[in-house]
Amino acid sequence: MSAWNTDQGADFRGPLDVTRAATVVTDARNTVIGWSLGAERLFGYRSREIVGRPLTTFLPPGPTPSPTPPPPPPSPLPQYRGNDVRVALRRDGTETIVAVDECPLPGAGTAVRVLVATELKDLRLWDSRLALLHGLATQSPVGLAIYDADLRLTWCNTAFEREIGRPFAEFRGLRADELYSDGRFVTKGHPPTLDAVMRHVLETGEPYLDLHFQGRPPSDPDTEHLWSCAYYRLQDADGRVVGVCEDAFDISDRYRAQRRLALLVEAGRGIGTALDVVVTAEKITEVSVPAFASTVTVDLARMVLEGEVPATSGTAAMPLVRVSSRSADGAGAREAGTARSPVEYPSGSPQDRSLSSGGLVLDNTTLVVPLRAGNGLLGLVTFVRDAESATFDGGEVALADELVARTAVSVDNARRYTRERIAALALQRQLLPQQLPETSAVDLAHRYLPTDDVTGVGGDWFDVIPLSGSRVGLVVGDVVGHGLQAAATMGRLRTTVRAFAQMDMDPVELLSRLDDLVAQSAEEQGGGPGGPAGDHADVTTGATCLYAVYDPVSRRCVMARAGHLPPAVVDPAGRVAFPDLPAGPPLGLGGLPFESLETELPVGSLLALFTDGLVEARDHDIDHGLDTLGRVLGDRHAPLEELCDRALAELVPSGSTADDTALLLVRTRELDTSQVAEWELPAEPVAAGRVRDLATRQLHHWGLDDLSFTTELVASELVTNAVRYAEGPIQVRLIRDRTLLCEVADAGHTSPHLRHSGEDDEGGRGLFIVAQLVQRWGTRYSQSGKTIWTEQAFPAAE
Repeated sequence: MSAWNTDQGADFRGPLDVTRAATVVTDARNTVIGWSLGAERLFGYRSREIVGRPLTTFLPPGPTPSPTPPPPPPSPLPQYRGNDVRVALRRDGTETIVAVDECPLPGAGTAVRVLVATELKDLRLWDSRLALLHGLATQSPVGLAIYDADLRLTWCNTAFEREIGRPFAEFRGLRADELYSDGRFVTKGHPPTLDAVMRHVLETGEPYLDLHFQGRPPSDPDTEHLWSCAYYRLQDADGRVVGVCEDAFDISDRYRAQRRLALLVEAGRGIGTALDVVVTAEKITEVSVPAFASTVTVDLARMVLEGEVPATSGTAAMPLVRVSSRSADGAGAREAGTARSPVEYPSGSPQDRSLSSGGLVLDNTTLVVPLRAGNGLLGLVTFVRDAESATFDGGEVALADELVARTAVSVDNARRYTRERIAALALQRQLLPQQLPETSAVDLAHRYLPTDDVTGVGGDWFDVIPLSGSRVGLVVGDVVGHGLQAAATMGRLRTTVRAFAQMDMDPVELLSRLDDLVAQSAEEQGGGPGGPAGDHADVTTGATCLYAVYDPVSRRCVMARAGHLPPAVVDPAGRVAFPDLPAGPPLGLGGLPFESLETELPVGSLLALFTDGLVEARDHDIDHGLDTLGRVLGDRHAPLEELCDRALAELVPSGSTADDTALLLVRTRELDTSQVAEWELPAEPVAAGRVRDLATRQLHHWGLDDLSFTTELVASELVTNAVRYAEGPIQVRLIRDRTLLCEVADAGHTSPHLRHSGEDDEGGRGLFIVAQLVQRWGTRYSQSGKTIWTEQAFPAAE
């Protein structure tokens, strides 16, 4: 082997071999009688100069330790343990440390013994080389094998023999591909077989390093191993090619550890990225097949899919639902999560045992790991390998446990989110209008699109509120934030707006009252003005609102807004405008007054109220959104429902937004003049009789004679009160709409109220009688005074 060539030659005789060492023969008096060429080279004396002189001339008596004690000879080298380490004197007077061995020569006549000496450093170098060779042959974990020029195995070390699992004599002379008949290279860019690789090395002298070879060694036929191999050509001292050497180191454990780490990294990227129980369950099957198992199934407790708290202990009777299944062969690669087919396992199966015990179960090539969150059992994950695959070892069981633990945390998070989202959606559905009322004032269409953000629920709302006098209140609002808190806040605001609207407040007064309540709520939850907000601080501060009132009799619309976007108004010709409505501050900020805008809307006008989620998005600014909305709404012939769909299709093409979206479309109507009768009467006692006659004739004209008696009594009582307690002319109006409306207006601002009169009282019963006769009644105020109104239901035939 050329790698071991030195000036001592290529053999293995060592520096103390008599053919190359310093050899000295002495007689019984330690006189030199024999001197070799090696001794001449080492000590510098020629034979004629030293023969006949005492041994002490160059070798002082007794062993002399070297200046730096050498380390003990590497084991195992027992043949050198008896060597003496001496200080020798050369002919030129210099010293050298030598190792000396002596051998007696019995029966040799005058010659009594022979001494063999060499420099200590040469001996140590030789010992190291021998130890290295011995270690490579017997102790190295690297498998070494030598193949001759015909690629037949001629020698191997102990590690290689251990891999094969048989004595070397039984497989000597075999070719490499005969030892690993099912082996294969994992790396690319080289010949495909062991024989082809070694043939290339023989022919070209080009070595191959770090080739990854996978196969099942005869010593462990049930487990695939991976080796890192190197191949290089062997030449003798004369340069002749004698064969190929193979180095092979088993990196199976390292390879499996790397794969496990890579699997965990991949799991970290995929598992837990979605707040959906089924999607999370599918992620572990995607990660695990085929890298870890040939088939993986995930079964969850049905209650987990509904967001409920899982069972606190393992039970085989817990109903399971299959939510994901994946196989390496693609058969039944994935079951749709919507199928959610029930799963039952027979008694004694690995899954049944895992459910009963609450722990993992390993049964040959099947590994069942429970999905646990705290003390709760969420379901099972089953890993299955093919019959030809290796069973799960301890490290792989630990890996499966870690994967399932990560999945369990994510599933439980998704379950908690599902529960909160179901509750939030249910709350929001209850808080939003269940069904918009039918009114004679407007035609309606609406859309509500919750955000697809983390919670899926937000604080946008809209409402349509029937008001007295056939009027209608229109409202749209937006609460900052998402989730239960925003939905609850939205519900409080909507309820408050509805209550204020029923009190017939005009838009400015309504928003002012609402602003005061929001500011007061923020102060209370923040611990006072400027106080720190808690973890559950109200989010109403910054909420926006738009409120409008449309009167179908006068076709007048009054509107005001608190930081909200103005509505879009489309006239019957299709021209779109966004009224210059004063913005006002968002609710809760205070400090600035609200202003209203009153405009007359022709019959058939379109009024669009919306939140910013409709017109504002990441890919375009709000001006672009308003232009697009105006273009869609400009189609005056399209039905309202179609316009809603087209607006969402244009502005929210993906069906999901980063913010909630509310859209309310209103097309105005007008009450025909034949449905309204108005009179102005002086504030005199005779006005009560006059109004009875006028009401009776009008009801007869409308064919409502059945309501004449009640209407005469109601109208006369209200006019009498106006004459007695108010001033100025009295306005009386009858409106035939979905009910019969009777309104009496005067210039007074005192609030009428019911009272219980005593038996001796001459008055005070009028308003009480009115309240008993009508379906509803109320009072609304204006700058010129007040109006008391009543509603009566039509007879059944009507």
